[in-house]
Amino acid sequence: MGPSAVRRFGKDHHALTTWALDCAERVLPFFEEHRPGDLRVRHALDAGRAWLRSDITMADARPFAFAAHAAARESTDPAAVAAARAAGQALGVAHVVGHAPHAAAYAVSAVIAAGGDEVAEMQWQRARCPRRLHLVAFPATASYA
Repeated sequence: MGPSAVRRFGKDHHALTTWALDCAERVLPFFEEHRPGDLRVRHALDAGRAWLRSDITMADARPFAFAAHAAARESTDPAAVAAARAAGQALGVAHVVGHAPHAAAYAVSAVIAAGGDEVAEMQWQRARCPRRLHLVAFPATASYA
């Protein structure tokens, strides 16, 4: 999805960003347990919340997403890597709504890598996402949503 997606989704852009950030925030402990003191992933989520409040611009938020992805590259624990990627993708939704499904998928990957219940995580994500946005959030499964 390109820039037209932002216009097309309007206020739903914020709803998708909020949802993606919520998905990533649920798995943040997997990163923080593996890399205590590394605040890049938490700062990415904080930047996303700041963007939602209009405290910063998307351009100001982007470096935080890149930093979260750098934290993922530097991590060795699969759950921590996926959690960091989830945060980077979630913040990316501020730029392009098409990042939303990737944030959710990385969150599920983090849960799987940590030995958690992937079905419960996917159910939580689906229940938390506004139904009108399922086509964007779950493009591969929206036909039976």
